[in-house]
Amino acid sequence: MITQTSHKHVTLLGAPVEEGAESLGCAMGPAALRLAGIRPALEKLGHQVEDRGDLAPENQDTFALPGSARNAPLIVGWTRTLERAAYQTLKDGRLPIFLGGDHSLAMGTVAGAARHAAEQGRPLFVLWMDAHADFNTPATSPSGNMHGMPVAFFCGADGFSGILPDDRPLVAPEQVFLCGIRSIDPAERAELAKAGVNVFDMRFIDENGIVAAMKRVIETVRQAGGLLHVSFDTDFLDPDIAPGTGTTVRGGGTYREAHLVMEMLYDSGLVTSLDIVELNPFLDDRGKSAYLLVELVSSLFGQKIF
Repeated sequence: MITQTSHKHVTLLGAPVEEGAESLGCAMGPAALRLAGIRPALEKLGHQVEDRGDLAPENQDTFALPGSARNAPLIVGWTRTLERAAYQTLKDGRLPIFLGGDHSLAMGTVAGAARHAAEQGRPLFVLWMDAHADFNTPATSPSGNMHGMPVAFFCGADGFSGILPDDRPLVAPEQVFLCGIRSIDPAERAELAKAGVNVFDMRFIDENGIVAAMKRVIETVRQAGGLLHVSFDTDFLDPDIAPGTGTTVRGGGTYREAHLVMEMLYDSGLVTSLDIVELNPFLDDRGKSAYLLVELVSSLFGQKIF
C-alpha cells in the first residue's frame, strides 16, 4: 500500500489499445505519458520505477460476441493479456500503473486485480473516475464501442461469456464507485440502479463537494480491509483543462478537485493499482492533458504543496 512514509515498487505498463473507442489516437497515449515525464516524476518522489514497455494483445481472430461489440476479437485479446499482467504484477508485490489506451483496457486490468484480491482473501473496490458510466453490454450499447462496457464486464453482467473464465472473480457492484459521471445512456441508468453501483454524479459533487464522495469511498474500503483499483479517465476532467480526449463532456472535474482526490487517496494508503486512460494526444493542445495527468499521478504518489 502507498503510505506517506514508504516508497513503492511501481511498474509502468503501456496498453496502446484504441479500437474500443470511436476515435483513433489513444494508441499514442502511453508514449505521450512517457514523454510528459511520468517515470522521472515518480522517481523524484522516491519510488522505484520499472517500465516494462508496451504490451500486445493475444490473437483472438475467431472470437465473437452476441450483439453489438465492435472489434471484439482484438479487445478480447487485450483483455486476456492485461488480466495476466495485472495479476502477476500485483502477485509480485508491485503496484501496476497501466498507461492507456482507451477504457476497454480496464476489462483486463480490473479482472486481474480481482483475481489477486480473491487469492488474498480481500475484497476489491474500484474507483471509476469518468464522465461516463461504462455499464453497457453488447446487447444494450448504442454504438457497440467496447470502451463503454468494462464496468458491466467486471461486475459480471450478461453478454461477455468466454472472454475470461466464467468462474473468474468478479467485483461486486456495491464495491464500485463511479465518480464524476455526467453522461449515462438510458439503458445504463436502469441497469446501474438495478445492480446497486454507487454513483457520484456531477450534481452530487456540486451539492456535496468532492471531499464527501472521497471520504465515503475511503472509509468503505478501509472498513472492509479492501484493495482499491483506481481507473482514471481523462474525460473526468473538464475539457477546458484537459482537451486531449475523444470523449469530452462539459462540466467535468476541476484542476483542484482532481488534485484533491489524488491527495486524499495518497493519504489513505489504500490504492493498489491504477489505470490512466483515454488520453488522445492527436486531440491535445501541446501536451496540456498529458502533463496534467502526470501531475495528478504525482499527487497520488505523494507530491504535496507543503
